[in-house]
Amino acid sequence: QVQLVESGGGLVQAGGSLRLSCAASGRTFSSYAMGWFRQAPGKEREFVASINWTSGSIYYADSVKGRFTISRDNAKNTVYLQMNNLKPEDTAVYYCAADSRGRTWIILRGRDVDAWGQGTQVTVSS
Repeated sequence: QVQLVESGGGLVQAGGSLRLSCAASGRTFSSYAMGWFRQAPGKEREFVASINWTSGSIYYADSVKGRFTISRDNAKNTVYLQMNNLKPEDTAVYYCAADSRGRTWIILRGRDVDAWGQGTQVTVSS
């Protein structure tokens, strides 16, 4: 069973940066498809970014392209989300997700994933 634990959220001023981390359990982490999602108050959860080590594919939501970077360290079973030039509209609870069979399309649609993290709050002040 995959377990995910996020960290790195916090309060930052507009234009600032944060790096989120998501540590995963599992001996075959390098084959997982991983993703980040976020949910703002009163809104549905939305896709932010995904990464698949096996295929090399990386995808971003249009709203974060050029500002956010997803990466992973397979030796540490960890995926990261570097967020630069943060805007107040980036304020949300951020969640990571995993598909242990490496199915990026599962991550992209945000349903039927193997695991979700508990979420970490990101607040961007104007």
